[in-house]
Amino acid sequence: MKKLVYIGIFMCAAISMSAQSFVTGYVYEDTDRNGKRDKKDRGIAQVAVSNGVEVSLTDALGKYRLPIDSDRIVFVIKPAGYQLALDEFNLSRSYYIHKPAGSPDSFYKGVKPTGPLPSSVDFALYKYDETESFTALLFGDTQPYNEQEVKYLTKGIVSETRNIQGVSFGITLGDLVGDRLDLHLPYKQAIKQIGIPWYNVMGNHDMNYDVEEDRFSDETFEAHFGPNNYSFNYGKVHFIVLDDILYPHPLTGKGYWGGLRNDQLAFVRNDLACVPHDRLIIVSMHIPLIDSEGEEAFRDADRQELYKILKDYPNVLFLSAHTHVQMQHIIGKKQGVDREKPIYEYNVGATCGDWYSGIWNENGLPVSTMRDGTPVGYAFLKIDGNQYVLDYKTLGKPDDYQIALYHPKTVPFKHATSASIYANFFMGSPEDTLEYRIDDGAWMKMQRIEEFDPAYYRYVQDWDYLEHLVPGRRPSNPVVCTHLWKSRILTALPVGEHRIEVRAKDRFKRIHTATSVYKIEDLKY
Repeated sequence: MKKLVYIGIFMCAAISMSAQSFVTGYVYEDTDRNGKRDKKDRGIAQVAVSNGVEVSLTDALGKYRLPIDSDRIVFVIKPAGYQLALDEFNLSRSYYIHKPAGSPDSFYKGVKPTGPLPSSVDFALYKYDETESFTALLFGDTQPYNEQEVKYLTKGIVSETRNIQGVSFGITLGDLVGDRLDLHLPYKQAIKQIGIPWYNVMGNHDMNYDVEEDRFSDETFEAHFGPNNYSFNYGKVHFIVLDDILYPHPLTGKGYWGGLRNDQLAFVRNDLACVPHDRLIIVSMHIPLIDSEGEEAFRDADRQELYKILKDYPNVLFLSAHTHVQMQHIIGKKQGVDREKPIYEYNVGATCGDWYSGIWNENGLPVSTMRDGTPVGYAFLKIDGNQYVLDYKTLGKPDDYQIALYHPKTVPFKHATSASIYANFFMGSPEDTLEYRIDDGAWMKMQRIEEFDPAYYRYVQDWDYLEHLVPGRRPSNPVVCTHLWKSRILTALPVGEHRIEVRAKDRFKRIHTATSVYKIEDLKY
């Protein structure tokens, strides 16, 4: 394994030296945390620094050297065992934006002119006792379109996670806001209240849409959050964050498409050249690699190139959002990808749910159940070494609320019925097994299906049958749920109340349960 590490470091340092200009500086341990490189502050060797394409390792004195042009962000790739310098919003400030002339003009402002390149661009790090077992918080699209929806975000998800304990950092997987880029600041003010370091992925609704080239669509995002393509290490995990929105669509010239530019793919190659193969690689993007609705949401050539780059890394997880449903995908030999251990993609449910829609709950918040029946919530990524476990937490519900059951309340004694028992296992994947039993009977296997969640379908129908308007917005129409199981309901049991018990065995070898009751009545006519 040591041999692999040395090879990776050599490749990492072998950057092109043909550029006209270079940026140099030091990565140092800021012992007094004053944000300045003092004489007593020692440089840190073998720390990766990037300009968004090339990656350089610092030398024995902590010095790096990278090519630079007039539109570039230079940033530290956080090494394990160190903390980045954070700003007032708990966001990284361990980057330097070099745009001497500033961002191009657009409706939402970008970066102000930065002026001449400093003689030394230095980055402070803080020594930290970082464990190899840790937990991260995952948000799907937060996506407020106005100030009121920022209040929904704050009163709901942020309030429940405020000052959360035992969590090292959080990630929002894009669509931080809904097209109104002036809401990036209120979003940051809301997320700050959680009280932990936070990383952000750029989404299609975080873009400058009044630009002509993809490379200028991130100017306002950069002004608020810095680079939108970057990476960092924590324990034995290497995280890569990518802006995977191509704008405008390269084939139609309108809208957008999921994919990556060549310079982004080059960054991933150069970045991974510094990463040992035994690390868990977690790639966070906004648009998923796989779309279960059959749409070509991601450019296939870029997808295949990512698979090729990651071929020598057995442990790979992709995190995405965008769909406002929750999905799990397996990418391996059965899917035509040449690798022994499959890649998993977890498409995280939106933290705004179904765009803050539906009836209001007892706390004055829109219920906003997602179109596949997944309730509003957020996820936990739990790491142990280079292995992970994923959990979903429904807002306002106990941690063990993982399965929602739907079935008739009453069925006729010994009469055939077309009614069924449905189990929506929010974190369900094709590798999971669900079983059910009635009372203390034998366990029977449930069938995994892909169709509308009946509870959500009824929820939308109930809205349409309201005789008077209520506050809120109509829920969106249902879409196919990929984590739904079904089985028949028994009627040939004694008249009276019966208990339904469902258990799910997930791919992490854990068991989740849910219970409910129904009645059997003797229908005499």
